[in-house]
Amino acid sequence: MSEAAAAIVELVATGRAVTRAEIGKVLGWAPSTVSLRVGQLLASGVLHEADLAPSRGGRPGRILRLRDDGGCVVVADVGGHHARTAVVDLTGALRDVAEVDVDVSEGPDATLDRIVAAWNEAARGGTVMAAGLSLPGPVDADRGAVVQASRMPGWNDVPVGERVTERLGVPTVVENDANAMALGEHYARIDHTRDSVTVKAGTAIGCGLVIGGRIYPGSSAGAGNITHTRVDVASATPCSCGNLGCLETVSSGAGVVRLLQARGIEIGSTADVVHRAQNGDPEVSALVRAAGGYLGAVLCTVVNLVNPGAVYLGGALSSVEPFVAAVRGRVYEGSHPIATGHLVIDATTTGPDAGIVGMGRLAVAAAHRGTTA
Repeated sequence: MSEAAAAIVELVATGRAVTRAEIGKVLGWAPSTVSLRVGQLLASGVLHEADLAPSRGGRPGRILRLRDDGGCVVVADVGGHHARTAVVDLTGALRDVAEVDVDVSEGPDATLDRIVAAWNEAARGGTVMAAGLSLPGPVDADRGAVVQASRMPGWNDVPVGERVTERLGVPTVVENDANAMALGEHYARIDHTRDSVTVKAGTAIGCGLVIGGRIYPGSSAGAGNITHTRVDVASATPCSCGNLGCLETVSSGAGVVRLLQARGIEIGSTADVVHRAQNGDPEVSALVRAAGGYLGAVLCTVVNLVNPGAVYLGGALSSVEPFVAAVRGRVYEGSHPIATGHLVIDATTTGPDAGIVGMGRLAVAAAHRGTTA
């Protein structure tokens, strides 16, 4: 596939541009050039035309879709103790979503073996064209490797993408879990032209930025790493990274569990926190609300610096309304009006599927880069 064709396929696969006009705007091409290149992809069967796009004042164009020729990609959103896996067809539709028990502390090979076994069972002999894997640590996506992960012993600098490719024989994309969630949520929204910040507030805290329609990784895969921002309220509390006073210690599910246990309350997991907060437990609800406030205070800096159009809150804690309300209130209170005038702050709509939706987009793009046009 030529570079020009691959660029168009990636835009359509990820949702960044799905009409001829959008493709021309993103790539800076003349309409005649776009028409020629898109025509070639239509003729070769890589793309097909779907419904008319919503009108924005001019003549609406037809939405371009990747053609589903029966192939698929397999994806997984990996957490510390479980992975959410799925088969994704070449139009991006999910099927065979499942939960797989894993333990990343056992190392990459044991974890990957379980995930690949689940993929093979779900694909049932179908033509797998690519794989995608999101991981709960900083990821160098170009190398497909985890870098400086504090909660993934044995994973640092391991070429995870290469190891999956060795097992499946197909291209593999690897990304940070918060980045995958951010991409999935960004393009699930009708208005995905605005830059967005997505926070994964679960057992740990993660954050992904989608700028100009793409994941923004930073210069060393560290963009969005708000979890290790120092907060005064936790100044003497040790964090998993080895420092004291990180946001994670007071705003994550694990941090709330620790605080409740220190008060003598029997509680064992983030899921327990969510359940008790949703059922009106006053002490749990108070700590969850405080956790949202601390996160909102840190997000004020992000909002003032990046000036995104939207902040989306995902992860288990985002299902607790007092948590979301506390984040929203603190951001609007502490950010400059120019940054909040049109800012949307909302819980994610993709729920637990956000990560696999995002990885599906990346894996489908990788699959089509290997096709012939």
